[in-house]
Amino acid sequence: MSREDNLKLLHQYTESISLFRHMLAVEAAVRAYAVKFGEDVEKWATVGLLHDFDYERWPDPPDHPLKGAEILLANGYPPDVIYAIKSHADYLPDCPRVSRLDKTLYACDELSGFVTACALVRPERLEGLTPKSVRKKMKQASFAAAVRREDIVRGAEDLGVDLDEHIAFVIAALQPIASELGLVPEEPRENPS
Repeated sequence: MSREDNLKLLHQYTESISLFRHMLAVEAAVRAYAVKFGEDVEKWATVGLLHDFDYERWPDPPDHPLKGAEILLANGYPPDVIYAIKSHADYLPDCPRVSRLDKTLYACDELSGFVTACALVRPERLEGLTPKSVRKKMKQASFAAAVRREDIVRGAEDLGVDLDEHIAFVIAALQPIASELGLVPEEPRENPS
């Protein structure tokens, strides 16, 4: 379960740059929570990185994440990693989120995507992005319309963290990998004389 093996599996099933970046973002957020909670950092990072690796080939429920779970099982991934990945799908009634790992993945998944969307519309990207500005964007139904706001709120509640603190934590977790996520601040434009 090395990161190198995880990346090989991810690249085997994913071509979309945006989906790849999403998985990197979720990996970073889940990894940061593993450090905070004193958990197995590499195991948690694996869950974050691979949670959507099957989505491009099998986007329809329940194929995603069940097809991925079959592949992970065939590749020797541990049951708790597979379960956590399955549990991020609300439509699998036999996979409720019970462990802290399950809840962390769910809490970081939609929020990481939303924070990325918020950063992409700012010249400074992640730099200076605040929970207040993210919350403001959450109120705009047309902005990143595919992101379910109730999932972001429920994820923080289920994890037992304040939503503003959770948003700030995820922003901070993404900052060290901003270049990998395509979130490097834009260069200031020079005014023509």
